[in-house]
Amino acid sequence: MSDIDINSVLAQMRTMAAQAQSINPINVGTTEPGPANFKSLMSEALDQVNDTQKNAGRLAQAFERGEQGVDVAQVMIALQKADVSFQAINQVRNRLVTAYQDIMNMPI
Repeated sequence: MSDIDINSVLAQMRTMAAQAQSINPINVGTTEPGPANFKSLMSEALDQVNDTQKNAGRLAQAFERGEQGVDVAQVMIALQKADVSFQAINQVRNRLVTAYQDIMNMPI
């Protein structure tokens, strides 16, 4: 059960921003592997979204069965987290597709 905590997400975003700011402009064109590549970051993000959606589904089913300790507020928050995380990853995908199309339409 993996819940996305807003504070941990903010901490990750701040860490990534700090890493992006600390890149030396001289080394931008080199092919040295950085601390994390884009593929692994996207894979982790998709896994987190999937885990969030599975957790929301489990909580909703537990509430429907009437299990003790699962209230409607908990279920609604989990469902909203899943929805927001899915929308965010969908927006990233849309931006990537747009960037790819822009690059493909550039004249050579």
